[in-house]
Amino acid sequence: MNDSPGSASPGSAPSDGQEPGVPWPAGPPGQGEAAPEPPTAPTPPKWSSNQPPAAQWTAPNPPVPPQQTSARGPRAQSGTSGGPPNTGWGGPQPGGWSNQQPIAAKPGVIPLRPLGVGEILEGSVSTMRAHWRTALGLTIGVAAAIQLCSILVQHYLLPEPARIDSGADPAEQLRQSLDSLRDSLLSLGPVYAITLIGTIFTTAVLTMVVSRSVLGRPVTLADAWREAKPQLSRLVGLSLLLPVGYAAVMTIGLLPGLLVGGSAGAGLAAIGGLVATVVVIRLWISFSLAGPALMLERQGIAAALRRSAKLVKGVWWRILGITLLTLVLTALVSGLIDLPFNAAATIADGKGISDLVSSETPDFGWPYLIVSGIGAMLTTALTYPFTAGVTVLLYVDQRIRREALDIDLARSAGVPGYENTGN
Repeated sequence: MNDSPGSASPGSAPSDGQEPGVPWPAGPPGQGEAAPEPPTAPTPPKWSSNQPPAAQWTAPNPPVPPQQTSARGPRAQSGTSGGPPNTGWGGPQPGGWSNQQPIAAKPGVIPLRPLGVGEILEGSVSTMRAHWRTALGLTIGVAAAIQLCSILVQHYLLPEPARIDSGADPAEQLRQSLDSLRDSLLSLGPVYAITLIGTIFTTAVLTMVVSRSVLGRPVTLADAWREAKPQLSRLVGLSLLLPVGYAAVMTIGLLPGLLVGGSAGAGLAAIGGLVATVVVIRLWISFSLAGPALMLERQGIAAALRRSAKLVKGVWWRILGITLLTLVLTALVSGLIDLPFNAAATIADGKGISDLVSSETPDFGWPYLIVSGIGAMLTTALTYPFTAGVTVLLYVDQRIRREALDIDLARSAGVPGYENTGN
């Protein structure tokens, strides 16, 4: 018997008591007869007549019943009865073992198997290309509404920022600094609220768009809104709960140092703030998949948070790396768009570069607000679908890895070979 597993294709076996490729002598040794002397002249090897076809050897795999499918791709189909499969886990390789990715069904923007980082990013971009009318139509409309409201709030409702007198005594400078911080928070509050509303709406709809694109199905804005609307109120609650929770953690970390005061309090606040930051980052990644879980599984807020923590468990660093990479890419795109628009807005408003880098807050007028608002609108329209796509595909990837979601997705997409794979 051959000692090298996998050196022959399934079904091939030694013939006439010989091992494949070994020229056994006329009489097998070990049965009371001495082995004959080897011939003096070399003779051609007596190869077995039952040999596998050339360049068709594959790694040994357990047989797959006709009704069974792989959880990582479509069932391998045999070219002939009893012969080696010609599709499946990477296809045949010359010389033996397969070293390619398993062939998987791809009804939509991603293959239905565990995804790599590049496939997640590419799948998000492919979703934008495949459904650009729905995605860009939604985000441009929402971004325009956000920027219009922000411009009106900044121009009419926000107070003038407090000035800090450099010649005043330290106590007065501290009071002025606190007043300036308060004014800054007040100025950011309405803008943040408007942005949050737009983000919730676009996240809800884009989640449904990405889920349809995974299955390769067309989707309109009306279809996506109709599917997202029942979960919108819960998504609002989740979107408000998470920032409040993170702020509470930071407050708990900083509060002891602020209460102690002095240099000792400053050091305690720094340590507490560092610990709180680590905790916030940990929670941020652990709950990063709560939105897709809430929308696609029709979960409540608490159940969605538990689902996200369960899916992220064990791959926290991988999710963190992909999330940070997504933030870096969106920041680069935002910078490339915002920079020329902000420069044009400054020139249109009659300001110079010195006004932007000075310590005083420039008094920008309507031209600056309008031109810079157009740039911010374009940035939002391009980055929102990409970020939402990465988040949803991360969720799909984790469910494929942990729960074999690819089989359910393939069955839903009508992929041949998955019709009878239900439990």
